[in-house]
Amino acid sequence: MLHHVSIRTADIFRAIAFYEQLGFIVKERFTTGYTLGCWMEGMGGRIELLQVPQPQLPPDPFGDETYVGYYHLSFDVTHQTDSLPVWLKALRTRFDIAAQAAESRLSPLRVLLEPTQQMIGDRVYEVAFISDADAMPIELLRQMTGSK
Repeated sequence: MLHHVSIRTADIFRAIAFYEQLGFIVKERFTTGYTLGCWMEGMGGRIELLQVPQPQLPPDPFGDETYVGYYHLSFDVTHQTDSLPVWLKALRTRFDIAAQAAESRLSPLRVLLEPTQQMIGDRVYEVAFISDADAMPIELLRQMTGSK
């Protein structure tokens, strides 16, 4: 069983605001020897955010076909919506509203790949990619046909 995924971020407060828009909730805040951290739960999983004191530009795993390493997080929204395009449009609206709020740390949602259909094995999925607060890709998918 996967316990959590750890994500290093340039600005933990901006990252928290981003993941809150996806439905995550801060469960625990803490400090390590050198930085701020937190546990967040949502979308059926847990993430750990760690603020990097002197961040450098991250690699571009979505756009660089030679990149080797962890590629993206993937969230299954099958049980949250009957249409990934409609769900993504609502998510964009939430981000737009939140980005306009006073003292917001959020930017409008960056979509890397608009929803498209993809056959994986005997199943058809709607698949989209968005960018998190530090430009790392997140896959959103919804199973359309096949075993559920």
